[in-house]
Parts: sequence; structure tokens; C-alpha cells
Amino acid sequence: MEKGRPHTEDTELQSLLEERTADLQRVKAEYDNYRKRVRRDRLAVREIAVANVLSALLPVLDAVDRAYEHEPMTPGLKDIIGTLETQLAGLGMQAFGQEGEVFDPTRHEALTHHPDTTARHLTCTKVLRTGYRLGDRMLRPAHVEVTGPPASDGQPGEPTRPEDDQEPA
Repeated sequence: MEKGRPHTEDTELQSLLEERTADLQRVKAEYDNYRKRVRRDRLAVREIAVANVLSALLPVLDAVDRAYEHEPMTPGLKDIIGTLETQLAGLGMQAFGQEGEVFDPTRHEALTHHPDTTARHLTCTKVLRTGYRLGDRMLRPAHVEVTGPPASDGQPGEPTRPEDDQEPA
């Protein structure tokens, strides 16, 4: 019987070792997942904080744009504008909305519509207020005047893209 006893102890020890190893692997996997989740959460909080700060600075950018339109540009004002734009771009903020762009209701707010019977799609003809985004997050849409086909119901024409105007092959 003594021969069977060491074999049983070895089997029990091996089973206990496998159980503890499995427990350790589970705890390690849970900890790794926790670290990844905390890292993701920190990045999300950072992105939200940056977006909040940039959103709070939008009135400053509007004031700078108005000053740029109505005041003679002094070297000091040009330097301030350049530094501000560089720093905001470094945080990932991008301005959008230019004359001639195809109207995109996800990026633009049309404040005025000028009917044009020769137009095939809505086009931004004047930017009234620049839009801004941070990565994929919209901070503010661009306010624009659009020119495009008149709609039969009196509402501005449906936004279409230039590629929609092509004949099917």
C-alpha cells in the first residue's frame, strides 16, 4: 500500500498546482483587463476635458475672426492669431467650412438658402461662422449660406453630392 500512497500525494499535489496556476492566470487576466480599462477611461476623460476646454474657447476664436475681418492686422495681432491656431491644432482641433464645399447637413447648418435653377446640388456660398471638430467629435457645425436647386415644397433642395449627379453606367 505504501507504493500507492506517494502516487496519490503526487497526483493531489499536481492537481493543487494546476488549480493554483489556473487561479493565478485568471487573476492576471483580470488585472490586465483592469489596466486596459483604466487606460481607456483615462484617455476618454482626457478627450472630454480637451473638448470642453476647446468648446469654451470658441467664442475667443469668433472674436479673433471678427477682429481679423474689421481691424487692420498689426504684427502683434498676427502673432497672437498664429500662436493660438498652432496651439489649438496641436491639441487636435481642426477648422472646417469653406466657400464652394458641397453642403453636408452633418457638418454645416444652412442659415440662408439662395435658389438657383441651374444648380444640381447645394453648395456653401458663404461661411458665416467657422465649424470646428476634434478628431471625429464635432465641436460646432459651420454656419453657412447655401445656393442650390429650389425645392417644389418651398423648403431648400435636398442635399445631394456631386457623384449623385452622374448617370448610372
